[in-house]
Amino acid sequence: MQINRVLLTAVGSVLLAMVTIQSGASLAKQLFPLVGPEGTTALRLGFAATVLWLVFRPWRSLPQGRDWQSIIIYGLCLGGMNILFYLAIDRIPLGIAVALEFTGPLAVALFGSKRKSDLFWVACAIAGILLLMPDLSSAQGLDLTGALMALGAGACWAGYILFGTRTGKQASGGITVALGMTVAAVVLVPIGAVSQGMALLSWEVLPLGLLVGVLSSALPYSLEMVALRNMPTQAFSVLMSLEPAIAALAGFIILSEQLTLLQWAAIGLVIIASIGSSFTPKKAIEMGV
Repeated sequence: MQINRVLLTAVGSVLLAMVTIQSGASLAKQLFPLVGPEGTTALRLGFAATVLWLVFRPWRSLPQGRDWQSIIIYGLCLGGMNILFYLAIDRIPLGIAVALEFTGPLAVALFGSKRKSDLFWVACAIAGILLLMPDLSSAQGLDLTGALMALGAGACWAGYILFGTRTGKQASGGITVALGMTVAAVVLVPIGAVSQGMALLSWEVLPLGLLVGVLSSALPYSLEMVALRNMPTQAFSVLMSLEPAIAALAGFIILSEQLTLLQWAAIGLVIIASIGSSFTPKKAIEMGV
């Protein structure tokens, strides 16, 4: 009974983390008319870095020497993932953007495998991506720039995973993400400030920016840490594979974004590929924050 209770808590934590992340993304998209994707990214990273520093207090165990190199690259990947994802959802529906972004962790998992059976999951992922890519002959089709930015966010996610694995060996997960978030904030907050100016400091924007930072980074990261301590990594990855569907539902409920049946089928193929890749041996994937 106790084991079941612990497992249920872990599963609930993963599901709640995904809901908060996508709710935060939906809220962020509503900030775009006020401060744009660049300003919203600056608010998210700035507030998230502040919260994570207060929670994990990384100054007690700062990296030394060359260890900073991996931390800096990890932070740059984290920042690139954030800004490209926000630029993408400014142009395309949230669920589609998340599905395309998932190509990053999928690539890390599948390219690290030597099993021929994993070619099937690669085929599913490619089929899903091709179905989601826009029809350039249609004026009503998906925005090509938005789709490419989502794929770029996926590439940054892959770098985030690879360098996050390296930095995770140097310090605790909380300290690593706090330092990485700080690097991302140092680079992107000034860009948002120059782009949007004093609009970032308006009382209409600041509370929403804080909420986005908490919902999109600080809270889900903490929930994922609870889950990872109480369930197998493989089970965690399988559950996280549902995130594109949750993103599509969040986009529908909060933003009234409608997807076609073909787009839902494409998202389904990406989810199937992600679940299949979760059973790849010795797979180490750190999910995004």
